[in-house]
Amino acid sequence: MATGPTTLISDVIVPEIFSPYVQQQTEEKSRLVQSGALVVDADITNKLAGGGITFEMPSFRDLDNDDDNVSADTGDDVFTGGSANSAPKKIQTSQETGVRLSRNQSWSSSDLTTALAGTDPMAAIAESVSRYWSRRLQKAFIATMTGVFADNAAAPSGSEHTQHDLTNDISGATYSAGVTDFSAEAFLDAAVTMGDSMEDLGMMMVHSIVYNRMQKNNLIDFVPDAQGNVKIPTFLGRLVIIDDSVPASSGVYESWLFGSGAVRFGQSSPKVPTEANRKPDAGNGGGQEILYNRVEWCLHPVGHKYAGSAPNGGPSNAATTNNLAAATSWERVYPERKQIKIARLITREA
Repeated sequence: MATGPTTLISDVIVPEIFSPYVQQQTEEKSRLVQSGALVVDADITNKLAGGGITFEMPSFRDLDNDDDNVSADTGDDVFTGGSANSAPKKIQTSQETGVRLSRNQSWSSSDLTTALAGTDPMAAIAESVSRYWSRRLQKAFIATMTGVFADNAAAPSGSEHTQHDLTNDISGATYSAGVTDFSAEAFLDAAVTMGDSMEDLGMMMVHSIVYNRMQKNNLIDFVPDAQGNVKIPTFLGRLVIIDDSVPASSGVYESWLFGSGAVRFGQSSPKVPTEANRKPDAGNGGGQEILYNRVEWCLHPVGHKYAGSAPNGGPSNAATTNNLAAATSWERVYPERKQIKIARLITREA
């Protein structure tokens, strides 16, 4: 019995349509983007479109909280340069440094058989690819935050930062119920490291073990999404994201708090973001179709600079030298704690 021709990846992928669709879907599926902790930044996207592994991002700091002047009648001091004249203050600047992340992945047609059977194969494949990149974006985010917190835990270079000023650590040496584990009180003590800006921290990322503790203590509320289909977990009005990639070791768990715009995100298109390739000799001559997809990202924690020496493809997610999770890869450049919209709670759960 005759059969119709086989549908190949190269038959349905239109790179000019597929690649932007994958980028758009990746953003839409990312809970980090939806939470506001990761904000899409057009300026960073534009910088990614240029050359270089790292790029400078100068910025103006907020005005210092100097005492104001009390107005007075000072006669002709304004003409004579008298000591009662107002002395103008300067606005300070900071130099942040972003780093390019060049990432790629490939899939063979055997992994995409179901997608190829869909009514719209290209959309079905793009859906699968965007889910993959959304998960990988979250992993890169976790690696970046791991490095930033590690930098903060290290002794500062000069006045770079106050050691541990991002963290409330109640883990202790051994587990003690109601003392070392997650609680609303411990959370608030972590949030107040931001002082009177603590309400800016509107999202948190926790390990499933910590989330389980929160549920046991009846600390979780659920709100419907925009379509009313999915119940989103919240805690004290903060969106909760559960991810077991958050650092955890020997019963000690980190929980992270973020404010809107804590990390800026840019993405651009590589020279060839998407292509399909047929390998007729693969499978002992049976043939194989491969889909390649590439991304160019920058995840930039506001108020910091990338201080490592990145290879040509940018740093990996690893905690080794020059990579995202390494303490030495990051350095704070904003002087005020409240300008860094992140905080960390460390608990011992068992």
